[in-house]
Amino acid sequence: MNALVAVLDFISQEILNVPAYLIGIVAAVGLIALRKSAGQVIGGGLKAAMGYLILGAGATVVTASLAPFGDLIFRVTGAHGVVPTNEVITAQAASEYGTTSAYLIVLSFLIMLLLARFTPLKYVFLTGHHMVFMATLLAVVLSVGFGPGHSALVVAVGSVLMGIIMVVMPAFAQPYMNRVTGDDKLAVGHFNTVGYVLAGALGSAVGKRSRSTEDMKFPQGLRFLRDSMVSTTLLMLVLYLVFAVWGMIAVPKEELMGVFEGAQTSDTYGSYIMAAFAQALQFGIGVSIILYGVRIILGELVPAFQGIANRVVPGAKPALDIPIVFPFGPNASLIGFIASFVGGLAALALIAVWFGPAWGMALILPGMVPHFFDGGGAGVFGNATGGRRGAILGGFVNGMLITFLPAALLTVMGSLGLANSTFGDADFGWFGSIVGLLSRLGAAGGSLTALGFGAILFAAAWWYQVRLVNNGWLPASERAALQEANKAAATAS
Repeated sequence: MNALVAVLDFISQEILNVPAYLIGIVAAVGLIALRKSAGQVIGGGLKAAMGYLILGAGATVVTASLAPFGDLIFRVTGAHGVVPTNEVITAQAASEYGTTSAYLIVLSFLIMLLLARFTPLKYVFLTGHHMVFMATLLAVVLSVGFGPGHSALVVAVGSVLMGIIMVVMPAFAQPYMNRVTGDDKLAVGHFNTVGYVLAGALGSAVGKRSRSTEDMKFPQGLRFLRDSMVSTTLLMLVLYLVFAVWGMIAVPKEELMGVFEGAQTSDTYGSYIMAAFAQALQFGIGVSIILYGVRIILGELVPAFQGIANRVVPGAKPALDIPIVFPFGPNASLIGFIASFVGGLAALALIAVWFGPAWGMALILPGMVPHFFDGGGAGVFGNATGGRRGAILGGFVNGMLITFLPAALLTVMGSLGLANSTFGDADFGWFGSIVGLLSRLGAAGGSLTALGFGAILFAAAWWYQVRLVNNGWLPASERAALQEANKAAATAS
Protein backbone atom coordinates (compact mmCIF):
# COMPACT_ATOMS: atom_id res chain seq x y z
CA MET A 1 0.00 0.00 0.00
CA ASN A 2 2.84 2.37 0.89
CA ALA A 3 4.53 1.54 -2.39
CA LEU A 4 1.34 2.44 -4.32
CA VAL A 5 1.05 5.74 -2.45
CA ALA A 6 4.70 6.47 -3.18
CA VAL A 7 4.19 5.77 -6.89
CA LEU A 8 1.08 7.98 -7.07
CA ASP A 9 2.89 10.72 -5.16
CA PHE A 10 5.84 10.47 -7.57
CA ILE A 11 3.53 10.71 -10.61
CA SER A 12 1.56 13.66 -9.26
CA GLN A 13 4.48 15.67 -7.83
CA GLU A 14 7.37 14.85 -10.18
CA ILE A 15 5.53 14.38 -13.52
CA LEU A 16 2.01 15.84 -13.61
CA ASN A 17 3.12 18.84 -11.54
CA VAL A 18 5.79 19.79 -14.12
CA PRO A 19 4.23 21.78 -17.00
CA ALA A 20 6.79 20.64 -19.59
CA TYR A 21 6.11 16.97 -18.90
CA LEU A 22 2.36 17.57 -18.88
CA ILE A 23 2.47 19.31 -22.27
CA GLY A 24 4.52 16.42 -23.66
CA ILE A 25 2.02 13.87 -22.33
CA VAL A 26 -0.93 15.79 -23.82
CA ALA A 27 0.78 15.91 -27.23
CA ALA A 28 1.55 12.18 -27.02
CA VAL A 29 -2.06 11.35 -26.12
CA GLY A 30 -3.32 13.41 -29.08
CA LEU A 31 -0.93 11.65 -31.44
CA ILE A 32 -2.02 8.25 -30.09
CA ALA A 33 -5.65 9.25 -30.71
CA LEU A 34 -4.67 10.02 -34.31
CA ARG A 35 -3.18 6.50 -34.56
CA LYS A 36 0.35 7.75 -35.27
CA SER A 37 3.26 5.33 -35.14
CA ALA A 38 5.15 4.72 -31.89
CA GLY A 39 8.12 6.70 -33.17
CA GLN A 40 5.94 9.70 -34.06
CA VAL A 41 4.26 9.59 -30.64
CA ILE A 42 7.57 9.46 -28.75
CA GLY A 43 9.17 12.13 -30.91
CA GLY A 44 6.15 14.42 -30.75
CA GLY A 45 5.85 14.15 -26.98
CA LEU A 46 9.55 14.80 -26.42
CA LYS A 47 9.59 17.80 -28.79
CA ALA A 48 6.57 19.37 -27.12
CA ALA A 49 8.19 19.00 -23.67
CA MET A 50 11.50 20.39 -24.91
CA GLY A 51 9.67 23.30 -26.55
CA TYR A 52 8.24 24.26 -23.19
CA LEU A 53 11.70 24.10 -21.58
CA ILE A 54 13.15 26.24 -24.40
CA LEU A 55 10.38 28.76 -23.77
CA GLY A 56 11.47 28.96 -20.12
CA ALA A 57 15.11 29.45 -21.12
CA GLY A 58 14.16 32.34 -23.39
CA ALA A 59 12.13 33.90 -20.61
CA THR A 60 15.21 33.89 -18.39
CA VAL A 61 17.13 35.89 -21.01
CA VAL A 62 14.28 38.36 -21.51
CA THR A 63 13.71 38.81 -17.80
CA ALA A 64 17.40 39.52 -17.28
CA SER A 65 17.28 42.24 -19.95
CA LEU A 66 14.01 43.78 -18.77
CA ALA A 67 15.04 44.11 -15.12
CA PRO A 68 17.62 46.90 -15.66
CA PHE A 69 15.31 48.55 -18.22
CA GLY A 70 12.51 48.75 -15.65
CA ASP A 71 14.99 50.10 -13.11
CA LEU A 72 16.16 52.74 -15.61
CA ILE A 73 12.60 53.88 -16.39
CA PHE A 74 11.79 54.12 -12.72
CA ARG A 75 14.90 56.22 -12.01
CA VAL A 76 14.18 58.53 -14.97
CA THR A 77 10.41 58.97 -14.68
CA GLY A 78 9.47 57.61 -11.26
CA ALA A 79 6.85 55.47 -13.06
CA HIS A 80 6.49 51.72 -13.62
CA GLY A 81 7.31 50.93 -17.29
CA VAL A 82 5.91 47.71 -18.80
CA VAL A 83 6.48 46.04 -22.21
CA PRO A 84 3.45 43.88 -23.15
CA THR A 85 4.72 40.56 -24.57
CA ASN A 86 2.53 37.48 -24.17
CA GLU A 87 5.38 34.99 -24.45
CA VAL A 88 7.40 36.76 -21.77
CA ILE A 89 4.65 37.09 -19.15
CA THR A 90 3.55 33.49 -19.82
CA ALA A 91 7.07 32.23 -19.27
CA GLN A 92 7.41 34.34 -16.12
CA ALA A 93 4.16 32.88 -14.76
CA ALA A 94 5.00 29.29 -15.73
CA SER A 95 6.85 28.35 -12.55
CA GLU A 96 3.91 29.26 -10.28
CA TYR A 97 0.88 28.76 -12.54
CA GLY A 98 2.17 26.37 -15.23
CA THR A 99 0.47 23.24 -13.93
CA THR A 100 -2.89 24.95 -13.46
CA SER A 101 -2.75 26.47 -16.94
CA ALA A 102 -1.84 23.08 -18.46
CA TYR A 103 -4.99 21.50 -17.00
CA LEU A 104 -6.96 24.54 -18.18
CA ILE A 105 -5.80 24.04 -21.76
CA VAL A 106 -6.89 20.42 -21.92
CA LEU A 107 -10.28 20.82 -20.19
CA SER A 108 -11.21 24.03 -21.99
CA PHE A 109 -10.45 22.42 -25.35
CA LEU A 110 -12.87 19.59 -24.54
CA ILE A 111 -15.54 22.09 -23.41
CA MET A 112 -15.05 24.10 -26.62
CA LEU A 113 -15.58 20.96 -28.70
CA LEU A 114 -18.82 20.20 -26.83
CA LEU A 115 -20.10 23.77 -27.35
CA ALA A 116 -19.19 23.65 -31.05
CA ARG A 117 -20.81 20.24 -31.44
CA PHE A 118 -24.15 20.97 -29.75
CA THR A 119 -24.78 24.76 -30.22
CA PRO A 120 -24.95 27.12 -33.26
CA LEU A 121 -21.46 28.45 -32.42
CA LYS A 122 -19.63 25.94 -34.61
CA TYR A 123 -16.09 27.25 -34.34
CA VAL A 124 -13.00 25.25 -33.42
CA PHE A 125 -10.30 27.56 -32.01
CA LEU A 126 -6.93 26.26 -33.26
CA THR A 127 -4.51 29.07 -32.36
CA GLY A 128 -2.53 27.05 -29.87
CA HIS A 129 -0.25 29.77 -28.49
CA HIS A 130 -3.25 31.99 -27.68
CA MET A 131 -4.82 29.03 -25.87
CA VAL A 132 -1.64 28.85 -23.78
CA PHE A 133 -1.72 32.62 -23.10
CA MET A 134 -5.43 32.70 -22.18
CA ALA A 135 -5.03 29.66 -19.91
CA THR A 136 -2.12 31.33 -18.12
CA LEU A 137 -4.03 34.61 -17.80
CA LEU A 138 -7.09 32.93 -16.29
CA ALA A 139 -4.94 30.82 -13.97
CA VAL A 140 -3.26 34.00 -12.71
CA VAL A 141 -6.29 36.28 -12.23
CA LEU A 142 -8.53 33.55 -10.76
CA SER A 143 -5.79 32.34 -8.40
CA VAL A 144 -5.12 35.90 -7.24
CA GLY A 145 -8.85 36.61 -6.81
CA PHE A 146 -9.87 33.34 -5.13
CA GLY A 147 -6.81 33.23 -2.88
CA PRO A 148 -4.60 30.23 -2.00
CA GLY A 149 -5.97 26.69 -1.72
CA HIS A 150 -8.53 26.79 -4.57
CA SER A 151 -6.58 25.25 -7.45
CA ALA A 152 -9.36 22.80 -8.39
CA LEU A 153 -11.95 25.60 -8.47
CA VAL A 154 -9.62 27.75 -10.58
CA VAL A 155 -9.28 24.91 -13.10
CA ALA A 156 -13.06 24.26 -13.17
CA VAL A 157 -14.16 27.91 -13.54
CA GLY A 158 -11.28 28.85 -15.83
CA SER A 159 -11.91 25.90 -18.18
CA VAL A 160 -15.58 26.84 -18.64
CA LEU A 161 -14.75 30.53 -19.23
CA MET A 162 -12.00 29.69 -21.69
CA GLY A 163 -14.17 27.18 -23.55
CA ILE A 164 -16.83 29.90 -23.92
CA ILE A 165 -14.48 32.67 -25.07
CA MET A 166 -12.99 30.36 -27.74
CA VAL A 167 -16.36 29.97 -29.53
CA VAL A 168 -17.81 33.41 -28.71
CA MET A 169 -15.13 35.67 -30.20
CA PRO A 170 -14.91 33.97 -33.62
CA ALA A 171 -18.72 34.32 -33.87
CA PHE A 172 -18.63 38.09 -33.25
CA ALA A 173 -15.92 38.56 -35.88
CA GLN A 174 -17.44 36.26 -38.53
CA PRO A 175 -19.40 38.84 -40.63
CA TYR A 176 -16.25 41.01 -40.85
CA MET A 177 -14.13 37.94 -41.59
CA ASN A 178 -16.52 37.03 -44.41
CA ARG A 179 -16.08 40.54 -45.83
CA VAL A 180 -12.27 40.09 -45.70
CA THR A 181 -12.15 36.62 -47.31
CA GLY A 182 -15.16 36.93 -49.60
CA ASP A 183 -16.69 33.63 -48.45
CA ASP A 184 -17.82 31.83 -45.29
CA LYS A 185 -15.20 29.11 -44.95
CA LEU A 186 -12.71 30.51 -42.42
CA ALA A 187 -12.96 32.14 -38.97
CA VAL A 188 -10.40 34.16 -37.03
CA GLY A 189 -9.16 32.62 -33.78
CA HIS A 190 -7.01 35.30 -32.16
CA PHE A 191 -7.57 37.04 -28.84
CA ASN A 192 -7.47 40.54 -30.25
CA THR A 193 -10.92 40.09 -31.80
CA VAL A 194 -12.45 43.17 -30.20
CA GLY A 195 -9.78 45.22 -32.01
CA TYR A 196 -10.63 43.61 -35.37
CA VAL A 197 -14.39 44.03 -34.93
CA LEU A 198 -13.90 47.66 -33.89
CA ALA A 199 -11.63 48.29 -36.89
CA GLY A 200 -14.24 46.77 -39.21
CA ALA A 201 -17.03 48.84 -37.65
CA LEU A 202 -15.00 52.06 -37.88
CA GLY A 203 -14.18 51.29 -41.51
CA SER A 204 -17.89 50.90 -42.25
CA ALA A 205 -18.55 54.29 -40.65
CA VAL A 206 -15.81 56.37 -42.34
CA GLY A 207 -14.76 54.66 -45.55
CA LYS A 208 -17.75 54.40 -47.84
CA ARG A 209 -15.88 56.01 -50.75
CA SER A 210 -12.30 55.39 -49.65
CA ARG A 211 -10.13 53.41 -52.09
CA SER A 212 -8.58 50.10 -51.09
CA THR A 213 -5.03 50.04 -49.70
CA GLU A 214 -4.19 47.35 -52.25
CA ASP A 215 -4.52 49.91 -55.05
CA MET A 216 -1.39 51.74 -53.83
CA LYS A 217 2.33 50.87 -54.06
CA PHE A 218 4.06 50.70 -50.67
CA PRO A 219 7.74 51.76 -50.25
CA GLN A 220 10.06 48.76 -50.46
CA GLY A 221 12.30 50.33 -47.81
CA LEU A 222 9.79 49.63 -45.03
CA ARG A 223 9.10 46.00 -45.87
CA PHE A 224 11.89 44.78 -43.57
CA LEU A 225 9.53 45.65 -40.68
CA ARG A 226 7.42 42.62 -41.65
CA ASP A 227 10.06 40.49 -39.86
CA SER A 228 8.81 40.65 -36.27
CA MET A 229 12.22 39.64 -34.86
CA VAL A 230 13.92 42.56 -36.60
CA SER A 231 11.17 45.05 -35.76
CA THR A 232 11.03 43.94 -32.12
CA THR A 233 14.79 44.27 -31.63
CA LEU A 234 14.86 47.60 -33.47
CA LEU A 235 12.09 49.03 -31.30
CA MET A 236 13.78 47.87 -28.11
CA LEU A 237 17.05 49.46 -29.28
CA VAL A 238 15.26 52.77 -29.73
CA LEU A 239 13.49 52.51 -26.35
CA TYR A 240 16.64 51.51 -24.46
CA LEU A 241 18.70 54.29 -26.03
CA VAL A 242 15.99 56.95 -25.55
CA PHE A 243 15.70 56.21 -21.84
CA ALA A 244 19.49 55.79 -21.52
CA VAL A 245 20.08 59.28 -22.93
CA TRP A 246 17.22 60.65 -20.82
CA GLY A 247 18.93 59.10 -17.80
CA MET A 248 22.21 60.88 -18.65
CA ILE A 249 20.30 64.16 -18.44
CA ALA A 250 18.09 63.49 -15.41
CA VAL A 251 19.99 61.06 -13.16
CA PRO A 252 23.36 61.59 -11.37
CA LYS A 253 26.24 59.70 -13.03
CA GLU A 254 27.23 57.61 -10.00
CA GLU A 255 23.63 56.39 -9.66
CA LEU A 256 23.26 55.74 -13.40
CA MET A 257 26.37 53.53 -13.64
CA GLY A 258 24.74 50.98 -11.34
CA VAL A 259 21.80 50.31 -13.68
CA PHE A 260 23.65 48.16 -16.25
CA GLU A 261 26.31 45.64 -15.24
CA GLY A 262 28.56 46.37 -18.21
CA ALA A 263 28.74 50.07 -17.38
CA GLN A 264 30.39 49.43 -14.01
CA THR A 265 33.65 48.18 -15.54
CA SER A 266 34.88 51.44 -17.08
CA ASP A 267 32.47 53.89 -15.40
CA THR A 268 32.05 56.07 -18.51
CA TYR A 269 28.98 57.22 -20.44
CA GLY A 270 30.29 55.32 -23.48
CA SER A 271 30.26 51.99 -21.65
CA TYR A 272 26.87 52.89 -20.19
CA ILE A 273 25.34 53.48 -23.64
CA MET A 274 26.87 50.30 -25.07
CA ALA A 275 25.59 48.32 -22.08
CA ALA A 276 22.09 49.61 -22.84
CA PHE A 277 22.62 48.64 -26.50
CA ALA A 278 23.67 45.11 -25.47
CA GLN A 279 20.65 44.70 -23.18
CA ALA A 280 18.31 45.62 -26.06
CA LEU A 281 19.93 42.96 -28.24
CA GLN A 282 19.57 40.46 -25.38
CA PHE A 283 15.84 41.19 -25.31
CA GLY A 284 15.56 40.41 -29.04
CA ILE A 285 17.57 37.20 -28.55
CA GLY A 286 15.36 36.13 -25.66
CA VAL A 287 12.15 36.75 -27.60
CA SER A 288 13.55 34.77 -30.53
CA ILE A 289 14.32 31.82 -28.22
CA ILE A 290 10.80 32.01 -26.77
CA LEU A 291 9.19 32.11 -30.22
CA TYR A 292 11.28 29.11 -31.26
CA GLY A 293 10.07 27.20 -28.20
CA VAL A 294 6.45 28.18 -28.91
CA ARG A 295 6.76 27.03 -32.52
CA ILE A 296 8.06 23.63 -31.39
CA ILE A 297 5.16 23.24 -28.93
CA LEU A 298 2.58 24.25 -31.52
CA GLY A 299 4.08 22.04 -34.18
CA GLU A 300 3.15 19.04 -32.08
CA LEU A 301 0.06 20.20 -30.16
CA VAL A 302 -1.98 21.83 -32.93
CA PRO A 303 -2.00 18.88 -35.37
CA ALA A 304 -3.00 16.57 -32.51
CA PHE A 305 -5.82 18.89 -31.41
CA GLN A 306 -6.91 19.60 -34.99
CA GLY A 307 -7.20 15.93 -35.85
CA ILE A 308 -9.30 15.23 -32.77
CA ALA A 309 -11.53 18.26 -33.46
CA ASN A 310 -12.22 17.25 -37.06
CA ARG A 311 -13.47 13.87 -35.88
CA VAL A 312 -15.69 15.26 -33.12
CA VAL A 313 -17.20 18.39 -34.80
CA PRO A 314 -17.70 17.76 -38.53
CA GLY A 315 -18.65 20.87 -40.51
CA ALA A 316 -17.30 23.39 -38.01
CA LYS A 317 -15.21 26.35 -39.18
CA PRO A 318 -11.55 26.38 -38.13
CA ALA A 319 -10.72 29.57 -36.20
CA LEU A 320 -7.13 30.34 -37.19
CA ASP A 321 -4.35 32.75 -36.22
CA ILE A 322 -4.55 36.35 -37.48
CA PRO A 323 -1.78 36.08 -40.14
CA ILE A 324 -4.33 34.05 -42.13
CA VAL A 325 -5.88 37.39 -43.23
CA PHE A 326 -2.60 39.11 -44.23
CA PRO A 327 -2.64 37.74 -47.82
CA PHE A 328 -6.07 39.41 -48.28
CA GLY A 329 -4.47 42.85 -47.67
CA PRO A 330 -0.64 42.93 -47.68
CA ASN A 331 -0.53 46.74 -47.84
CA ALA A 332 -3.36 47.04 -45.32
CA SER A 333 -1.44 44.88 -42.82
CA LEU A 334 1.63 47.11 -43.02
CA ILE A 335 -0.44 50.31 -42.82
CA GLY A 336 -2.36 48.88 -39.86
CA PHE A 337 0.90 47.96 -38.11
CA ILE A 338 2.33 51.47 -38.46
CA ALA A 339 -0.98 53.12 -37.50
CA SER A 340 -1.27 50.85 -34.47
CA PHE A 341 2.25 51.76 -33.35
CA VAL A 342 1.42 55.47 -33.69
CA GLY A 343 -1.77 54.87 -31.68
CA GLY A 344 0.31 53.13 -29.01
CA LEU A 345 2.65 56.12 -28.80
CA ALA A 346 -0.33 58.50 -28.53
CA ALA A 347 -1.80 56.43 -25.70
CA LEU A 348 1.62 56.27 -24.03
CA ALA A 349 1.80 60.07 -24.11
CA LEU A 350 -1.68 60.33 -22.56
CA ILE A 351 -0.67 57.94 -19.77
CA ALA A 352 2.63 59.74 -19.14
CA VAL A 353 1.07 63.22 -19.07
CA TRP A 354 -2.39 62.58 -17.66
CA PHE A 355 -3.54 59.11 -16.57
CA GLY A 356 -0.28 58.10 -14.88
CA PRO A 357 0.08 61.13 -12.59
CA ALA A 358 -3.69 61.23 -11.87
CA TRP A 359 -4.45 57.53 -11.30
CA GLY A 360 -1.04 55.85 -11.02
CA MET A 361 -1.50 53.99 -14.32
CA ALA A 362 1.63 52.09 -15.47
CA LEU A 363 3.49 53.23 -18.57
CA ILE A 364 2.69 50.66 -21.28
CA LEU A 365 5.56 50.83 -23.75
CA PRO A 366 4.76 49.81 -27.35
CA GLY A 367 5.37 46.08 -27.72
CA MET A 368 6.36 45.39 -31.32
CA VAL A 369 4.93 41.86 -31.46
CA PRO A 370 1.32 42.80 -30.57
CA HIS A 371 1.43 45.95 -32.71
CA PHE A 372 2.73 43.97 -35.67
CA PHE A 373 0.15 41.17 -35.57
CA ASP A 374 -2.83 42.97 -34.00
CA GLY A 375 -2.27 46.21 -35.89
CA GLY A 376 -1.77 44.33 -39.15
CA GLY A 377 -5.00 42.40 -38.61
CA ALA A 378 -6.90 45.56 -37.70
CA GLY A 379 -5.62 47.19 -40.89
CA VAL A 380 -6.92 44.32 -43.01
CA PHE A 381 -10.36 44.37 -41.33
CA GLY A 382 -10.56 48.17 -41.56
CA ASN A 383 -9.58 48.12 -45.23
CA ALA A 384 -12.18 45.45 -46.03
CA THR A 385 -15.00 47.70 -44.83
CA GLY A 386 -13.53 51.19 -45.21
CA GLY A 387 -10.52 51.21 -47.54
CA ARG A 388 -7.51 53.35 -46.64
CA ARG A 389 -9.41 55.38 -44.06
CA GLY A 390 -10.61 52.22 -42.37
CA ALA A 391 -7.11 50.68 -42.31
CA ILE A 392 -5.53 53.79 -40.78
CA LEU A 393 -8.29 54.55 -38.26
CA GLY A 394 -8.77 50.88 -37.34
CA GLY A 395 -5.04 50.39 -36.79
CA PHE A 396 -4.71 53.60 -34.77
CA VAL A 397 -7.62 52.77 -32.43
CA ASN A 398 -6.32 49.22 -32.06
CA GLY A 399 -2.97 50.67 -30.93
CA MET A 400 -4.69 52.72 -28.24
CA LEU A 401 -6.73 49.67 -27.15
CA ILE A 402 -3.67 47.46 -26.69
CA THR A 403 -2.03 50.18 -24.61
CA PHE A 404 -4.87 51.12 -22.25
CA LEU A 405 -6.30 47.60 -21.71
CA PRO A 406 -2.98 46.01 -20.58
CA ALA A 407 -2.63 48.87 -18.08
CA ALA A 408 -6.05 47.97 -16.62
CA LEU A 409 -5.14 44.26 -16.59
CA LEU A 410 -2.08 44.89 -14.41
CA THR A 411 -4.32 45.82 -11.49
CA VAL A 412 -5.75 42.26 -11.23
CA MET A 413 -2.53 40.27 -11.76
CA GLY A 414 -1.16 40.35 -8.23
CA SER A 415 2.64 40.20 -7.92
CA LEU A 416 2.97 39.44 -11.66
CA GLY A 417 1.73 42.97 -12.30
CA LEU A 418 5.18 44.14 -11.22
CA ALA A 419 7.07 41.82 -13.61
CA ASN A 420 7.83 44.50 -16.27
CA SER A 421 5.67 42.67 -18.82
CA THR A 422 2.00 41.80 -19.34
CA PHE A 423 -0.40 40.32 -21.90
CA GLY A 424 -0.54 42.49 -24.99
CA ASP A 425 -3.72 41.71 -26.96
CA ALA A 426 -7.05 43.45 -26.43
CA ASP A 427 -9.16 40.42 -25.45
CA PHE A 428 -6.68 39.48 -22.74
CA GLY A 429 -7.08 43.04 -21.42
CA TRP A 430 -10.87 43.36 -21.23
CA PHE A 431 -11.71 39.72 -20.52
CA GLY A 432 -8.93 39.27 -17.95
CA SER A 433 -9.78 42.55 -16.19
CA ILE A 434 -13.48 41.71 -15.84
CA VAL A 435 -12.87 38.12 -14.69
CA GLY A 436 -10.15 39.33 -12.32
CA LEU A 437 -12.42 41.96 -10.76
CA LEU A 438 -15.31 39.47 -10.38
CA SER A 439 -13.02 36.86 -8.80
CA ARG A 440 -12.16 39.31 -6.05
CA LEU A 441 -15.60 38.56 -4.59
CA GLY A 442 -14.02 35.37 -3.22
CA ALA A 443 -14.09 31.71 -4.14
CA ALA A 444 -17.89 31.27 -3.93
CA GLY A 445 -19.13 34.71 -5.02
CA GLY A 446 -16.36 35.19 -7.55
CA SER A 447 -16.85 31.83 -9.27
CA LEU A 448 -20.63 32.32 -9.56
CA THR A 449 -20.43 35.87 -10.93
CA ALA A 450 -17.62 34.96 -13.32
CA LEU A 451 -19.62 32.02 -14.67
CA GLY A 452 -22.68 34.29 -14.93
CA PHE A 453 -20.62 36.74 -16.98
CA GLY A 454 -19.56 33.87 -19.23
CA ALA A 455 -23.19 32.80 -19.65
CA ILE A 456 -24.22 36.33 -20.72
CA LEU A 457 -21.42 36.43 -23.30
CA PHE A 458 -22.43 33.02 -24.60
CA ALA A 459 -26.11 33.99 -24.90
CA ALA A 460 -25.23 37.21 -26.75
CA ALA A 461 -23.02 35.33 -29.20
CA TRP A 462 -25.73 32.67 -29.75
CA TRP A 463 -28.28 35.41 -30.63
CA TYR A 464 -25.73 37.20 -32.89
CA GLN A 465 -24.90 33.96 -34.70
CA VAL A 466 -28.54 32.94 -35.31
CA ARG A 467 -29.96 36.38 -36.16
CA LEU A 468 -27.08 37.91 -38.13
CA VAL A 469 -24.34 35.49 -39.16
CA ASN A 470 -26.57 32.60 -40.23
CA ASN A 471 -28.78 35.03 -42.20
CA GLY A 472 -25.80 36.24 -44.22
CA TRP A 473 -25.48 39.79 -42.85
CA LEU A 474 -22.34 41.57 -44.09
CA PRO A 475 -21.00 44.98 -42.98
CA ALA A 476 -20.27 47.85 -45.40
CA SER A 477 -22.80 46.65 -48.00
CA GLU A 478 -23.16 50.14 -49.54
CA ARG A 479 -19.40 50.41 -50.08
CA ALA A 480 -19.26 46.95 -51.65
CA ALA A 481 -22.14 47.84 -53.99
CA LEU A 482 -20.43 51.12 -54.94
CA GLN A 483 -17.18 49.30 -55.72
CA GLU A 484 -19.01 46.78 -57.90
CA ALA A 485 -20.71 49.63 -59.77
CA ASN A 486 -17.35 51.36 -60.33
CA LYS A 487 -15.80 48.14 -61.65
CA ALA A 488 -18.73 47.62 -64.00
CA ALA A 489 -18.45 51.19 -65.27
CA ALA A 490 -14.70 50.83 -65.80
CA THR A 491 -15.19 47.57 -67.71
CA ALA A 492 -17.92 49.10 -69.88
CA SER A 493 -15.73 52.10 -70.77
